Amino acid sequence: MSLINTVIKPFKATAYHNGKFVDVTEQTVAGKWSVFVFYPADFTFVCPTELEDLADHYAEFQKLGVEVYSVSTDTHFAHKAWHDTSDAIKKVNYPMIGDPTHALSRNFDVLIEEEGIALRGTFVVNPAGEIKVLEIHDNGIGRDASELLRKVKAAQYIASHPGEVCPAKWEEGAKTLTPSLDLVGKI
Repeated sequence: MSLINTVIKPFKATAYHNGKFVDVTEQTVAGKWSVFVFYPADFTFVCPTELEDLADHYAEFQKLGVEVYSVSTDTHFAHKAWHDTSDAIKKVNYPMIGDPTHALSRNFDVLIEEEGIALRGTFVVNPAGEIKVLEIHDNGIGRDASELLRKVKAAQYIASHPGEVCPAKWEEGAKTLTPSLDLVGKI
């Protein structure tokens, strides 16, 4: 069963954020757009490139009213140590959630049980807590924050424009479609 349009399950986790350890729950994310970016582990190879890319685009996410949460099965202590020692991760200003119990990774169905790490899963969650976008990659394939931004903008657009849909490669300000009988076979 797909997680699309399902409500995120209750959770409680600790994140490293702006020099502090903070609790994050489903209530923390309620009422606003959120992005959860799962990755396998701290102190690895593809992961810092992705988190740095997100950090470089974080202000754009914030302008859209979106909070970004990175999540791995490491502890929040490991996140702090990585933040303190990596030039790429020092750029991160969004919450870095630790999931050592694997509860959150299981909730989002990205846990590789036999390895105890998460797949590269990306989830866009609307203010009602519903998953509107999900993408799961093999761990050797890195993601692109600018493409994620485009998807967030599309999700926000269709949420505020019922009856319209965003075609492939849609960018903010571009023409959308209004599905109707008149369009069948004409696109």
